[in-house]
Amino acid sequence: MNQSERRQYVFDHRTCILGYSRKNDGPSMSVVYYVRDGDDLLISTMAGRSKALAIARNPKISLCVLDEKWPLGYLQVYANAVIETDFDQTVDVMRRITDLMAGERMPDSKLPAIEAMCREENRVVIRATPYSTFQTPPSRLHSRRHRHSLPHHQLQRSLVAHMAIARG
Repeated sequence: MNQSERRQYVFDHRTCILGYSRKNDGPSMSVVYYVRDGDDLLISTMAGRSKALAIARNPKISLCVLDEKWPLGYLQVYANAVIETDFDQTVDVMRRITDLMAGERMPDSKLPAIEAMCREENRVVIRATPYSTFQTPPSRLHSRRHRHSLPHHQLQRSLVAHMAIARG
């Protein structure tokens, strides 16, 4: 994928695995929905969750943006993250994520419930600003007998692009 295709891939999908450093153990990963703000990716979480606490310690995160069809493809996005606490923005992001999860725009009558949930759960926004991507094309095997016909390097080949999704 070239830079434009990588950007479009991120824009066309909605779920990713958020990876972040833990204090004492290996990295933690969490499946999350995201929405965009320009070229930044926004994720809703609770202020007391390990995601927010870890980002406060170390803002370097990774996002494995998932294709939602088989064979599974993905794009690894490396980003700098910040925690944003503006309540109106938090509600807006949560509403947009709720719309994604529901597959349709929620009626305006649900906005007070979303606001209450954001307040009760002390929700914040993770803003991820991409700086690099890494892509491994999916391997396509049409049947079990083809697995030995693909060269090992084709199964392992990775493309690295040291560029931001948004920069060009």
